[in-house]
Amino acid sequence: MTDTLLDHRAEGPASAPPLLLGPSLGTSYALWDKVAPELSAAHRVVRWDLPGHGGSAPGLIGPGATVGDLADLVLALADSLGLERFAYAGVSLGGAVGLHLAVHRPERLSSLAVICSSAHFNGAGPWRERAARVRDEGLAGLAEGADARWFTPGFTVPRLVRDHREADPEAYAACCDALAAFDLRERLAEISVPTLLVAGREDPATPPGHLREIADAVPDAALVEIPGASHLAPAERPEAVLAALRTHFGGAARRGMEVRREVLGDAHVDRAQARQTPFTARFQDFISRYAWGEIWTDPALTRRERSMITLTALVAHGHYDELALHVRAARRNGLTPEEIGAVLLQTAVYCGVPAANSAFATAQRVLAEEDE
Repeated sequence: MTDTLLDHRAEGPASAPPLLLGPSLGTSYALWDKVAPELSAAHRVVRWDLPGHGGSAPGLIGPGATVGDLADLVLALADSLGLERFAYAGVSLGGAVGLHLAVHRPERLSSLAVICSSAHFNGAGPWRERAARVRDEGLAGLAEGADARWFTPGFTVPRLVRDHREADPEAYAACCDALAAFDLRERLAEISVPTLLVAGREDPATPPGHLREIADAVPDAALVEIPGASHLAPAERPEAVLAALRTHFGGAARRGMEVRREVLGDAHVDRAQARQTPFTARFQDFISRYAWGEIWTDPALTRRERSMITLTALVAHGHYDELALHVRAARRNGLTPEEIGAVLLQTAVYCGVPAANSAFATAQRVLAEEDE
């Protein structure tokens, strides 16, 4: 815990595109426990705690706080981590923070997902009453009703209910003040970042109509409704939330698939997709996101240069089936048979004559097929 920054947890490769995850009032970043590890396969995921929740210091906000104050804390966290621009997803109050950033600091966001949230929270009165109650009585009584507000009947997450009970009352009340003052309905049309709205169909706090209102106002926004989900959809229906977020934030995967087809050819990629099973699906997604969406799209090297490096690496490790595939790819990337031969000759020096001998045999067969 620090007195100046929100407590947070970072997961995933430091070089991956950053994605910040915001929590709902009364919860900690444990809200994302079933989603964040999966998202971290393709992103640098940073999930954070509200002031007075989880590990964040309660003194980061005080009475009369606004969602803008919370957004400033998120930006301070991003700055401390060197994140100039990032994707963002948030639940309820965390979603309101995302909307505020999209309106007031759009240059910091690459894309936005707003989950079980709203552009307004049904007026100031109920939130001011809740803030007063919490300041007078603490959170124990309110936490008793958390399951009914957060989940469908029969479902619970004890860790989140405990987080609610153990939150700092003054900081919780200040967050209620922020919700009381929040209303961005008149500015939704200004949002220009790619935006996804995710609604829990059984959510009593922010029903689907609240998300539809945002989707109708934000240009080109998309809306997903999740059956069987109440207010904390990432905890109750993590698979459905994960699928929606992967689709929305998966720009690298889409671009990766385009590059994969350009380099390897449609026929090969179609065969690979046809052979995909639930067991191999995550590996295929990994290839599209990292090998093709991150590495092969990096402009630091040309595709010709990448082909030369790839041929060498495949010879060095004796991957001759893959070598055949990448000899064809090298031709698509502009290498002549003579240049391919020169690369393989180089491998004879550094990878060994037997390896190069097998490589020449493989390449000769592929090039002969090309001439037929």
